[in-house]
Amino acid sequence: MKVAIIHDWLVVNGGAEKVLEEILAVYPQAEIFTLVDYLAEKDRAWLGDSKVHTSFIHRLPFAKSKYRNYFSLFPIAIEQFDMSSFDLIISSSYAVAKGVITGPEQTHISYCHSPARYAWDLQSQYLKESNMESGLKSTIARYFLHKFRIWDTRTANGVDAFIANSNFIKKRIHKCYRRDAEVINPPVKLTQFTLESNKQDFYLTASRMVPYKRIDLVVEAFTQMPDKILKVIGEGPEFDKIKSIAQGYENIEMLGFQSNEVLIDNMQKAKAFVFAAEEDFGIIPVEAQACGTPVIAYGKGGCLETVVDGGSGVHFAEQTVISVIDAVKRFEAMPIFLPEKVRENAELFSIKSFRHKFKTVVETTMAERAAR
Repeated sequence: MKVAIIHDWLVVNGGAEKVLEEILAVYPQAEIFTLVDYLAEKDRAWLGDSKVHTSFIHRLPFAKSKYRNYFSLFPIAIEQFDMSSFDLIISSSYAVAKGVITGPEQTHISYCHSPARYAWDLQSQYLKESNMESGLKSTIARYFLHKFRIWDTRTANGVDAFIANSNFIKKRIHKCYRRDAEVINPPVKLTQFTLESNKQDFYLTASRMVPYKRIDLVVEAFTQMPDKILKVIGEGPEFDKIKSIAQGYENIEMLGFQSNEVLIDNMQKAKAFVFAAEEDFGIIPVEAQACGTPVIAYGKGGCLETVVDGGSGVHFAEQTVISVIDAVKRFEAMPIFLPEKVRENAELFSIKSFRHKFKTVVETTMAERAAR
């Protein structure tokens, strides 16, 4: 059986790439197709000898740093991949990967990290964050997003089975495409994130520093709690802004980019991990729990499924400074969270469980299509 895996782009090793790695572990013979591949040499060992095909966008001027500027060409580019020689096509999609063209004799299964958020229910938020709420640029962007939604809805018909990464995304898939989806949560390398029972007196937050991650919110909350130490790990477009918020506050340590080893060491030692983003699933809160570290999380999206309020962490209801402060105070007033119990919750999201469930969905879908 010839297998192709379609992934939107290979640029950084994020949550979607961790899922791709495990799909590739289930189907190591698969060839990979992606819009652009600029993954650094040090970050691509998990790809092994896999053959990676890129689209014409990879060869366009300034694509390495500005590939997102070619958004209007993404649908055309993904449709140019020739899938005719493959029996099974798996798309790992959060933008356009599921739009690949397949034939009636082929099985197409889409692991949907999310329908493109910036084109659907979060369009207004993304336009605001990009300073395109009004004016000519806003009009052009809204036009292309409108055209994209039409294309995105149509291409859902080419998918034989959808897999959602959470119940939250299952609802979004049904809302956008009117399709049901099987839920298979992303895998977490529990062997890498080991249990540590001896906690130290500091809080941790870590993420790529982009607006929707709301690291600024966490940092601002801790500026009003000078008796509580916060360590911040990560880099990105928002780093300078967040650093300026923390400036002058000795209880906040801006550590910037750190190696995986340093991140895990801090995760293991932190008294709690603070997470303010509305994520589709959110792997990093599960990784923290695997270290036995409870999570103080925004109670919306994937964290409602991965963080048990009062069991493996605490939820806060609003993305506001007051809500974060209140959650930290409630956390400190609660009985001690046992690290062993916190880790038990993370073990529900193991690699072994992911691989078994994924292979089962693929085999069941192919058997049902063969029977028809």
